[in-house]
Amino acid sequence: MMLAPATLLLGVFIIVPMLLTIWLSFTQWSTQTGFETAQFVGIQNFIDIFANNSVGRDFKAALTNTAIYTLASVVVILPLSVLLGLLVHQTLAPGGVFLRTVLFSTYMVPMIAVALVFSKLYSPSEGPLNQILGWVGIPPQTWLSAPQTALGSIVILNIWQQVGYFTVLAVAGLTQIPESLYEAAKIDGADPVQRFFSITLPLLGNTLLFSAVIAIINAVQVFEPVALITQGGPVNATNVLTYHIRRVGIERAQGGLGSAMAVTLMLALVVAITAIFAFARSREKSA
Repeated sequence: MMLAPATLLLGVFIIVPMLLTIWLSFTQWSTQTGFETAQFVGIQNFIDIFANNSVGRDFKAALTNTAIYTLASVVVILPLSVLLGLLVHQTLAPGGVFLRTVLFSTYMVPMIAVALVFSKLYSPSEGPLNQILGWVGIPPQTWLSAPQTALGSIVILNIWQQVGYFTVLAVAGLTQIPESLYEAAKIDGADPVQRFFSITLPLLGNTLLFSAVIAIINAVQVFEPVALITQGGPVNATNVLTYHIRRVGIERAQGGLGSAMAVTLMLALVVAITAIFAFARSREKSA
C-alpha cells in the first residue's frame, strides 16, 4: 500500500506510454489523427527502417551518429571523472568542498543556457575558441558548420556538462576505499601508479559500472543540444536518433515508423546495458 502512489505514477507516465509505443510500432498511424486510425502492419515498420532505401539509410545514419556520440562521450567522461575525482579527493576541506560544488554546478545548468553559451563559443567570427586558436597560429574552425567537426563539438558540450556529476560519483567511491590499504601498499614499496591500478581502480569497479550505465543512457537520449544548435545538420552530421524520431514521428506525422525507431533504440540500449553487466560479472568471477 505504501508503494501504491509511486507504482501508479510509474504505470501512468512510464509503463503505459512504453507499451503504447510498442503497440504503435506494429501499426501504420499518423500522429495527426487519433489512435483509432492505426492499422496493424506487423513488422513492416522494422523492415522499412533497416531497408536499403531513403528511410533505412536515414535511420542507420542517425543510429551511427548516436553510437559515435555515445562512445566518444563515455570514453572521455569516465577516465576524466576518475582523474578529477582523485584530484578533488586529495584536496583538503574546505577547498575540496568548494571544488566539488563548482564541478557539480555544470550539471545543474539548464541545457538551453549551455547550448546558448556554446553556440557563442563556437562562433566562427566572434567565438573565443577561434580567437585562442589564432593566438597559436591555427586557422579558425567551422565548429558547427562542417560535417567533420559538428558532432564532435556537441560531444564536447556534453562532456563539459556531464563530467562534474560523474566526478562527484567518483569521489563518493573513493571515500569508501579504506586508507589502510594504501598504507599497506606503501610499506610494500608500491608507487602511486601501482597503488592506482592495484587498489583504486579495482575497488572503484561498482562505481564505474554505475557511471558507465548512466553515462550511456544520458548520451543515447541526447536531444536538446541538437535541437537547439544544429537541428541535425550540417548534412545530417548531428542527426542523432532521438532527434530523427521526432522528425519522423511528429514533423512527418509517421507515428508508426517513429515508434518502431524508438523501440529499436530501446532494445539496443537494453542489449548494451546487459552486455556491460555480463562483462562486469565475468570480471568478478575471474578475479
